[in-house]
Amino acid sequence: MEDSGPVESALAPPVAAPRAEPLVPTRLLAVPAAALALLLAAIFSNTLWPLDFLHVAGGGLWTGIDLFMGFVVGPIMRRLEPPVRGAVMRRLMPKMMVVMPTLALTTMTAGWQLARKLGILDTPYPRHWWLVASFVIVAVLALTAFAVLLPANVGVLLELRKEQPDGQRIQRLMSRYTVCTAIQGCMQIATLVVMTRIATF
Repeated sequence: MEDSGPVESALAPPVAAPRAEPLVPTRLLAVPAAALALLLAAIFSNTLWPLDFLHVAGGGLWTGIDLFMGFVVGPIMRRLEPPVRGAVMRRLMPKMMVVMPTLALTTMTAGWQLARKLGILDTPYPRHWWLVASFVIVAVLALTAFAVLLPANVGVLLELRKEQPDGQRIQRLMSRYTVCTAIQGCMQIATLVVMTRIATF
């Protein structure tokens, strides 16, 4: 009996190459979509409570996560073995890349709208310096979040997706990430001081 292996192989349908997973799981995009919907609803509702809720809740989460990442997770990650650290980063980074920019944008936008509606932007000097201080702190937070943390996050994820990740590059990016989260943690403490002072004018 003749061997029909080569013929069957030729007639067999080609096997599809495995599809690359998205950088951020699609289901996580529901978080910024829901936050944007709530933010727009709060702005167009022309009432203060939704804006106050989004500003306080978003700021509380943003502050808490920054402090936890900067002063708890960061030092722990530095002491983990490289394979364990890589496994943690693969699961943590996509979530951080979605959640943190969402919290930052929601908190800052709701806070600006709230200050505008309450007339806080027109606070006279010398008390206005507290408002200027809050703007400086928010600028530092936004700059580190969008110009440093987000690119570092994306860089680590892209490197981890390679067949042979560059361990040194990942270490450099994570060192930058850890330092910036610590800076953000300090800025968040300063935010608490400034915001509580503004609230008691």
